[in-house]
Amino acid sequence: MPNQQSDELVLGIIGGSGVYDFDSVEQLKEHRVSTPYGDPSGIIDEVKLGERRIFFLARHGKGHHLTPSHIPYRANIAALKKCGVTHILAVSAVGVLRDGIAPGDLIVPDQLIDLTKGLRKSSYYENGLVGHQNFADPFCKEFSGQLSRVIQSLGFQMTTGGTYVCIEGPRFSTRAESLYFKNVLNGTCIGMTAHPEAVLAREAEMSYAILALATDYDCWHQSKDAVSVESVLEVIKKNRVLSLKTIHELSRTLPKTYNSSLKGSFENSLITSSTHMSSSARKNIDFLFKNSPV
Repeated sequence: MPNQQSDELVLGIIGGSGVYDFDSVEQLKEHRVSTPYGDPSGIIDEVKLGERRIFFLARHGKGHHLTPSHIPYRANIAALKKCGVTHILAVSAVGVLRDGIAPGDLIVPDQLIDLTKGLRKSSYYENGLVGHQNFADPFCKEFSGQLSRVIQSLGFQMTTGGTYVCIEGPRFSTRAESLYFKNVLNGTCIGMTAHPEAVLAREAEMSYAILALATDYDCWHQSKDAVSVESVLEVIKKNRVLSLKTIHELSRTLPKTYNSSLKGSFENSLITSSTHMSSSARKNIDFLFKNSPV
C-alpha cells in the first residue's frame, strides 16, 4: 500500500510562453539553486499570494532565451523540489487539435503522448540506477480536478481532459503532421514542454497538473491561417490575464495540507540494489529527497 502522510502543500508554478512573472504579489525572496543536474532556467521567485507561499520559475528563462529542447528540465524540477514544492502547476501555450476548442480557451489535459526525439534528459534514474515509475496517468488526477473546478468557478471557457501531444520543436507542425496528430493520435492539444516535465515531477514525487492555454489552431484547420508567431503572441497576451486569475484563485482555494500517495515511490520503483548503487547516484537521490528546503 502507498505510504500516506499529511504534508504541507507548497505550490510551484512553471510559467510558459507569456507568463514570465506575477502581478500584484508580495515578493519574499529570490532563490538561486544549483543542482547535481546543472542550473535551472533562472532564479526561482518566492512570492506570497494571500496566506500562501508560491515558488515561480520561468520555464524558458527571463526574456525567453531557452528553446524547448534546451530547457534544463531535470534541474528545474530538482530546484523546485529543493525549495519544498509539492505541487507543480505547469502553465503552457498549446495549439488546438480538436473542433469545439478555440484560441483563448483553457485546457486541463489528462493524457500525454511523447513525440520528442531523445534530445532531452528525461529521468533521474541514471548512473547505474535503474527504476521503472508508474506513468499510466501522467498528470495528478486530484490536482487537475482542483484546477478544473477553479477554472469553472471563474467562468472561463475550458476543456477538461484530453491528450497533450508533445513534439520536439522549436518548429511548428507540417500540415500532414498536424492531421496525423489530430486524426490518428486523437490529440486534443499540441505543445513542446510537457515531456519530460511531467515524468520528472512524478519521479520526484511531486503532483503535476497542466494549465494549457490555447493560442492557435494547429495547421490542420484548413479554414484558418497557418500558425504564426505573430498570431500566437497576440493570443498569449490575453491568455496571460486568464492564467494569472486562475493561479490567484487556485492559491486561495487549495488546502494547506494534503495526503501524499507518491511519498517513497522513487525508491519503491528502484530495481538496482543498494549495495550496487554508485556514490554519485546516492548523492543525487539525497539531493532530491533528503535535503531541507532552501
